[in-house]
Amino acid sequence: MALIVQKYGGTSVGSVSRIEAVADTIIKTRKQGHQVVVVVSAMSGETSRLIDLAHQIDSRPSARELDVLSTAGEQVAASLLAMAIIKRGYSAISLLADQIKITTDNHFGRARIEHIDSHRLEDEIEQGHIAIVAGFQGRDIENNITSLGRGGTDTTAVAVAVALKADECQIYTDVEGVYTTDPRIVPEARLMEVVTFDEMLELASLGAKVLHIRCVEYAGLHKIPLRVLSSFKPGKGTLITYEGSQMTTQAVSGIAANKDEAIITIVGAPNSPMLAADILSPVGEAGIEVDMIVQNIKHDDSVDFTFTVHRIDFEQAKAIAATIVTKIDAKTVQSNQNVAKISVVGVGMKSHSGVASTMFQALGREGINLQLIATSEIKISVVVEERYLELSVRALHSAFNLDTPV
Repeated sequence: MALIVQKYGGTSVGSVSRIEAVADTIIKTRKQGHQVVVVVSAMSGETSRLIDLAHQIDSRPSARELDVLSTAGEQVAASLLAMAIIKRGYSAISLLADQIKITTDNHFGRARIEHIDSHRLEDEIEQGHIAIVAGFQGRDIENNITSLGRGGTDTTAVAVAVALKADECQIYTDVEGVYTTDPRIVPEARLMEVVTFDEMLELASLGAKVLHIRCVEYAGLHKIPLRVLSSFKPGKGTLITYEGSQMTTQAVSGIAANKDEAIITIVGAPNSPMLAADILSPVGEAGIEVDMIVQNIKHDDSVDFTFTVHRIDFEQAKAIAATIVTKIDAKTVQSNQNVAKISVVGVGMKSHSGVASTMFQALGREGINLQLIATSEIKISVVVEERYLELSVRALHSAFNLDTPV
């Protein structure tokens, strides 16, 4: 008998009929002899509806009150799901963050979990109850309601699994698992049976939307196996586990693509040991996250300094760069927000050579120019014109034979 934590997202509980179907899935797991704790999101669209109501009242609502409002949807979903399970003859109880003592910091809208007291959940499990936990929410030290931000219910599920020392945390969503790339771009994309935490962290950070990076980080840190499954179609899904437990023979496991990129280049800056700090410090102080960085020293000893930011930060970063140009006596600023980042990821890259040459040859044959290149131990990323995103992904998926089962 295993202790399993299951998380169901908004589309999984998007209607009464979907909640009834989820109740059946939970009971099926229970009939297999497992203990089950469930973490649930608000019904699909409910959180957006509540936030829209807030902005009808005030275009800049109180952060505290917005958290009180936006977390209400999870309470509704948890209670309805508990009712559906009870109707089927099983004992269930819905629980909010204060009832199981999910303690967070006080950053409203993006709080981080600091501690979960497992005693209440352990008591419910011992009594044979199926505990239904409202995700996405916590309480700070002053007992204010806090929300965990994007991916918050996934994070709640993993944190609950860690607190309970669960055997597995299962994330039920609207996809069957993790694919070698986006099936909407490459219909031949293959569902992966196993992905390492390192690979999933890279894929999540590079634009794969299956799991939020915070929940993957937390699960990897505590070595809690994650499994991504579909609420709509039976299957084994994708197991996310630590390196060494399930190793692949392929160099590349998956390909990620992300349109959320913009390039800024400060042209003709005087070469200086402090140049990178002089440029990036004001950008960081503005709260802008920098991704890729390239510094190119030219024949006249001047420097072209290029970096990428999230597209939402493009205009602000470009304005900051313009002031830096004057301050450091550079020539000008060049920028482009019509770009995309394409990345190949795989722990197998550690022991396989030729990945970069295969990647660059595949893109070169399609006439795709590379504007930036960045590498790590298990990743190679390039920036290309956005119009080449789908062509790049298809070319690389074919070049690395990712449609062929291992």
